[in-house]
Amino acid sequence: MIRYVEINDKKEWYDLDRHLPENVFDEKVRIKRGYVLVEDEKIIGILRYNLFWDNTPFCTMLFIEDSYRSKGYGRQMMEHWEQDMKAQGYGMLMTSTQVDEDAQHFYRKLGYKDAGGFIVDVPGFEQPMEMIMIKAV
Repeated sequence: MIRYVEINDKKEWYDLDRHLPENVFDEKVRIKRGYVLVEDEKIIGILRYNLFWDNTPFCTMLFIEDSYRSKGYGRQMMEHWEQDMKAQGYGMLMTSTQVDEDAQHFYRKLGYKDAGGFIVDVPGFEQPMEMIMIKAV
């Protein structure tokens, strides 16, 4: 079952997502910009998003617990999000991944295409190039 994240999901959410500040979690709950995937009454996956340019949904985190990967759950989460965004009237979606991560292949299978990227070389924040991907819905 996929549903919007709720305030009582906080502990389980943070078992999977260690990057989201706690005050932002509360906002995600309030404005319904996060989803949880529940299997056997346990949260095994999360998806959160923001609005890029304040008008384009941008998936900022998709995470499926290790033991549940490669079973179609990531696809289910993305398709659920895509359908929800389309129902809300959005026509284009965005996501990103580092170029050294395998997620780019997953997103391409879902119809996302490469749309550029950027390099973060600020001391203390360095990372491989971040690849931006887009899809029409």
